[in-house]
Amino acid sequence: MPTPKDAHDSLNHHSAPDVIVVGAGPAGLLLAGDLAAAGLAVTVVERRAHTAGNLTRAFAVHARTLEVLDARGLADDLLKTGRKITELNLFGSLALDLSRLRSRFPFVLITPQYEVEHVLERRARAAGVDFRYDTELTGVHPHATGVTARLRTADGAAFELGAPYLVGADGVRSRVRESLGLPFPGEAVITSMVLSDVRLEREPESVLTVGGKGDAFAFMVPFGDGYYRVMGWSKGREAAESDPVDLAEIQEIARTALGVDHGLHDPRFLSRFHSDERQVPSYRVGRVFLAGDAAHVHSPAGGMGMNTGLQDAANLSWKLAAVLRGRAEDELLDTYHAERHPVGAMVLRVSGAMVRGAMAGAPLTRAGRAVAARLAGSLRPLSGRAMRMISGIGISYGSGRGEHPLVGRRVPDLALAEGRLYELLRAGEHVLVASADGPVPLAVPPHTVRAHWARGSSLLVRPDGYAAWAAYEPSARQRRRAGR
Repeated sequence: MPTPKDAHDSLNHHSAPDVIVVGAGPAGLLLAGDLAAAGLAVTVVERRAHTAGNLTRAFAVHARTLEVLDARGLADDLLKTGRKITELNLFGSLALDLSRLRSRFPFVLITPQYEVEHVLERRARAAGVDFRYDTELTGVHPHATGVTARLRTADGAAFELGAPYLVGADGVRSRVRESLGLPFPGEAVITSMVLSDVRLEREPESVLTVGGKGDAFAFMVPFGDGYYRVMGWSKGREAAESDPVDLAEIQEIARTALGVDHGLHDPRFLSRFHSDERQVPSYRVGRVFLAGDAAHVHSPAGGMGMNTGLQDAANLSWKLAAVLRGRAEDELLDTYHAERHPVGAMVLRVSGAMVRGAMAGAPLTRAGRAVAARLAGSLRPLSGRAMRMISGIGISYGSGRGEHPLVGRRVPDLALAEGRLYELLRAGEHVLVASADGPVPLAVPPHTVRAHWARGSSLLVRPDGYAAWAAYEPSARQRRRAGR
């Protein structure tokens, strides 16, 4: 493991990176790996001595995130670390049948966040990312041609590192965001939640156990090492965050919310925390970008936090690579905020509605919530929309005026003559899918495949799996536009 001195010496002797990524969580690791795989020099700065062993915040990897990982050749490795569930039960009232998702991954993978970090870090290291742990960001100074990061190692050595761009993926207490003076408006949606890692005498029937009754809710999920993460809230126990937590409190909340505590015992971790809903107004400030929890934070309901951050990174990485390699103008980077900020706002709305429904205290409110959830569950269009939003499959960026309606939409994993589409996307380039007799843009992207496609049609797929351009028997003008 590198020492603080190693970090200091290496940063002073390496040539300046193209991008500095602050934070070695899931979003920062995916972004850094993508940029390095594109041939760019990347330095990751992380204040921790190393990524945490079994400390984890997230457990759910949704279908769209698995597609994102599949486009990097990582999904199959991650699948080995967890267990699949095809029904998502939201606080005992609304059950979503994920097997209906039109994806190669019609389920949620239950696996600890550190397993996601491990596969992403291995890829990033293999691609040549320069990791600097035990190194804290103390300030960011953007200027006309780049960004200077002020850094300090654990032994107190201070120095600076410059790069054309910097990305803050350093979590809810983002030093990058604070250094830029950006507001983080919002509020605490849950003021006192309890968290524990415990053993159980009796295993639950489901991999993911979620329930809400009376004035409490709770969930249980396995680490895979014999311990379970148990998290809960009770209206009658809204203590200060600094107040200690004991096992008896966790047991009582579990019994109230779930009807049984499954014999909780032998805790290795007990904590109390609050859950905020916040979003930064702008994901881009000049040459600095924010991704993941540094840009948005919300309740854990629906398990969308880590997934949203990973998809932020997938959206930004190919755009940064295109600009740094001279293939696109800087204006392309503005589309990162334009596309991802509305997604973050949607996640705040959806997760907030779920947790507020679970926290509804009055009997009539709880009864109304249960009736509405059962009604939504019985109406396929409504439950299907909820399922697509939570899984990420239904997220799209919209097409501009006069553009083909497919533009901005997620492209499924098409079966092509040369293999699956998402296998072809592993090169990190656009892929043009054209029918055997169809025209192609005049300036074709690096990879073009012919497929059994609608006669005369073409579809240009971005590296993040969304449609960049589509046309039926496109004109020469349309082809020139697509090739820009």
